[in-house]
Order: sequence, then C-alpha cells, then structure tokens
Amino acid sequence: MKTSRSLQLFVLGLVLVLIGGLTAAWTQTSGGQVSVRDVRFMGTNGQQLSALLYVPKGVSAEKPAPGILAVHGYINSREVQSDFALEFARRGYVVLSLDQAGHGFSDAPAFVNGYGGPAGLAYLRSLDLVDKNNIGLEGHSMGGWTILSAAAAYPDGYKAMVLEGSSTGSGRAPEGSLTYPRNLALVYSQYDEFSQLMWDVPRAKDVINSPKLQKVFGTTETVQPGKVYGDPAAGTARVLYTPATTHPGDHLSHEAIGHALDWFGRTLTGGTPLPASNQVWHWNEVGTTLGWLGFISLVLGTGGLLLHTRSFEGLRRAPSAPRGLTGTGWWFSALVMLALPITTFFPLFRWAGNVLKPSALWPQSITNQIMVWALVNTLVSLVLYLIWRAGAGRRARAVTTTTATPDLAVDTVGAPLTAAGTAPRRGNEILGALAVAFGAVGVGYLSLLLTNYLFKVDYRFWFVGLKPMTPTQLRMFLCYLIPFTLYALMTATVLHNQMRRSARGSMLTNALLLAGGFLVFLAVQYGTLFARGQLFTPGEPLNVIVAIQFLPILAILGVFMTYFARRTDRPYLGAFVSVLFLTWYIVAGQATQFPL
Repeated sequence: MKTSRSLQLFVLGLVLVLIGGLTAAWTQTSGGQVSVRDVRFMGTNGQQLSALLYVPKGVSAEKPAPGILAVHGYINSREVQSDFALEFARRGYVVLSLDQAGHGFSDAPAFVNGYGGPAGLAYLRSLDLVDKNNIGLEGHSMGGWTILSAAAAYPDGYKAMVLEGSSTGSGRAPEGSLTYPRNLALVYSQYDEFSQLMWDVPRAKDVINSPKLQKVFGTTETVQPGKVYGDPAAGTARVLYTPATTHPGDHLSHEAIGHALDWFGRTLTGGTPLPASNQVWHWNEVGTTLGWLGFISLVLGTGGLLLHTRSFEGLRRAPSAPRGLTGTGWWFSALVMLALPITTFFPLFRWAGNVLKPSALWPQSITNQIMVWALVNTLVSLVLYLIWRAGAGRRARAVTTTTATPDLAVDTVGAPLTAAGTAPRRGNEILGALAVAFGAVGVGYLSLLLTNYLFKVDYRFWFVGLKPMTPTQLRMFLCYLIPFTLYALMTATVLHNQMRRSARGSMLTNALLLAGGFLVFLAVQYGTLFARGQLFTPGEPLNVIVAIQFLPILAILGVFMTYFARRTDRPYLGAFVSVLFLTWYIVAGQATQFPL
C-alpha cells in the first residue's frame, strides 16, 4: 500500500512537471511563433553573461525587428523577467532577457561592469536580425540601473526606456537631463516598498511630488500620471504610470506589464500591433508553478520508493507513540517556534550584513545573512530543546521509580536505548538516510535539468524560483551545506520529538510551525503598507521582500520533514532532504558578490 502511494506521488510529479513545462513553453513561444534560445556571450573584462533570446517567427537579417533588452532586479534572474519578455516577443520584438552580472548563470561578481548592461546592449545590437534604429530598454528595480548603465555607455544605441520600480539615481549623465534617458516611461507602483531609496519620498504615492522626479520630467509641478511630457520625436518624452501593486508585484500585474507594452508601442517602430490588454503571461506562471508542485511530488515519491528497496528497507519503521509536549506546554512552545525566527530576522540580518562580508568561502551576501540567522536559531533551539529533554528525563525517572519499570532511557531523537545506552546501527542509519536523500533530491534535480533543457524554463512562482546550479554555484553549495545541515537537523528533531502530538505527525501543523511566523510578519508588513502607504518597518524594504520567500520554502521543509519522519520514525532523512533542497534553492537563486 505504501509502495503504491509512493509510486503515485512519483508518477504525479512526472505528469505535473511535463504539463507545466509544456504550458510554460507554449506560452513563452506564443504557440510556436517565437523561438527561445539560451545564449552566452563575453562581456566586459572577460565576464561571461547569460541571457534568454526571444526571436519572433519570420524575423531575419533580411527582415530585422525592433529589439528590447529586458533586465531583472537584485537577487533575481532572467526568468523573473520572462512575463515581460514573452509579451514583448508576442508583439514582434526580439528580446534579450539578461542575467545581471553575478546573477543566474552570469559570472560573478555582481555590481561590476555596469551590472552587465552595456555588454547586454552591445550584444543585442550585434545581432543582424535586430533593427538597430528601434531598440528599447526595460529593467525592473536594479535592472533599471543596469539599463541606465547601458544607455550611458551607448547614448545613441537605443530609442526608448521603461523603468519598472526603479529610478534614475545610478545614471552617469547629469540627473534631470531631458535627453538622458531618452523617451523614458517610469512605471512606479502605488505600494512600491523602495520609495525612499528610489525617489526620496516616504510613500510611493508621493512620487508625483518628488523633487527628484520633477527634475527628471523638467517640471516644478506635480507630475500627472499618464501625461506625456516632452517630445518622443526629439527623445525627450517622459511619462509616469502608477499601477496599484507593490515592487515585486510588478511582475504579476497586467497593468504594469501593459504600460511597458503601451510605451514601446508608442516609441518603437515595427513589430506586430496588439492591444496592451491582450496578455497571456499568466499561463507561463501556471506552468512553472505546476513544475514546482511536480518537483515536490517527485522528491517525496522517489524517497518513498527508495525506502522500499532492499538496500534501504531497514530505514522504514512504523510511527512510534509521541513522547513530546502536550497541552499548555505544546502551545507555549509553538508560540516560541513562531516568534523566534521573526524576532531574530532583522537583527541578525543587519549584523551579518555588517560583519560577515562575502569571501572565497562564503561568497554570497544574502546567503551569509540567512546562514547566520539559521545558525543562531539552531543554537537557541538546541538550548531550549535540551532544557525540555532534561525535564522530560527527570519525569521519566520519577515514573519508572514509582512503577518499578526497568530503567530505559530515550535518546535525542526519541529512539529507545538499551540499559547500556547503545544505539544499534545508528551510523549505518545516518549513511542510509543520506543516500536516500541524495537519490530523492537528485531525481528532482534531474527533472529540472531536463525541463530547463527542453522548455527553457525553471520551477517558479513569481520570483520564488528553483534553478539549476552552475559548477561555481555547486562549489558554493558544498561550502554552505554544513551550516544549513545543523539547522535542518535541529529543526527536524524538534518537530519529530518535541512537537509531535500524533503517531504520524501533521504536515499542515509542521508547515505552519515553520512558516507561520513569517505569515504573521508579512501580514503585518503589507497590511500596514496597504493601509498607510508604508511598510511597518519602512527602513527594511529589501529584507521584507526577501522574507516573502521564507513563507513557501519553510512550508516545503515542513512537508519534507514530516513525510519522511512518518516513514522512518526518525528525523534524519527529512532533515537531509530538506537541507539539500534548501541550500540548492538559496545558492542558485542569490547574487554572488565575491569574484570566483
């Protein structure tokens, strides 16, 4: 029966991955009307850059088309910009969706060589199928600074620009120049979290009165959204759009994407006219989200099937009776589990950001911050766990003395020990759990490699994406693996021993115990943002957006840890599966600041 369930999960995973990949690929290629190519090219100072190139059917050197350089924001990748890119390509534009320097598959470090923007524009202009007199630049957040660097390097190399959730602050030309950037559309959402950084105003809705923006628009009055200032023919046009979404919400906004489509339709010549309202990008999100779900199902199913093989069947055990907390004690500990991660989040991120700089060993800034947060939470959890175990041991001895029961103890993972205190086959058990974990996550990784190769997509919802690792990132993965393993082992032990209230354990309960604190945290942050126009902590916009990813990822860890603890009655396998997945997800998705 259990083998059948594992097989069902495995087959379901394959089906979801296949359907998701086909759906996303069909959407990105507009039903076969656009080809999507994975390209690599050499940038400034020998830095290799990566991009997806979208080429509409019928475009050639004899029939060149307008081109658009599209660039994602900080700690994102080229796939995050795919909803914009595919809509541009549907309208007949050749699109180069770039991985910024130090992001995705582009070489480290980040922040150098104009973020890779000048090299990206030079490459786009080198393509004989691109109309070099009709090139647009589009960038989100730090991607806006990337295209500004490209525009500064090639002031005559583009015709129009769209800044999404960005500013002109990093441009090299004098701020306020009406000829730089040329024909600018600013799409700045009403609830953008970075208004102070980008436009020196406390709330995004106040951008219309930003002196910095007014200078760019050549006016001293309130900037009117939707009104075109200047002359497109002279390259001095400016327009402000204010969709009702957030900074990362631009990627899932028909309105924000529509404004970019409308502006390039006005300022670039050529292409295939389509109404800005005609958008299909949401099917791309559906497809890549199905890929995510398929990946999770594949990992669970593969792990379950391996546990039924002769090599690993010794790891399988029926769930034991829970020996953990009950009643008021359980609820108090649950509150601690919910509160601890979010209480330590900002302080540890600030401290790690100031102290643990990127290095050859640990070269990713935000990954370092997450690592420090995880290790400190592990240490606190360990202390609390040992206090609980000491109390539970005293109570157990009192009970055995009263009942004259043979003196048995319980080890740190809930396994009965003999009177001599030995734990048979513990070393073999851990090695077996490691082997199954590598097998389960390895099959998931192989599915992603095939999906990426066949369909040119990854597993993604919004900006929460699972990408293949480069050889350099694989080395980083190994360096970060041990610290995150300590976190995963401690978390899985607490869930299985201290917090388990039923023999099998509840996936939903454990997912909520791990992610519920961030659910409350984000509800407070964005509830305040939508009510008052500012985050609850307005000085922490980046870390608040980073925290959004903690919600689904920690929930997935809760699922992995519970599923495998049910089948082995131990925390090891779930912890090892979780840490392989977690470290891979973080390393492949972050920016690398140290040159490797």
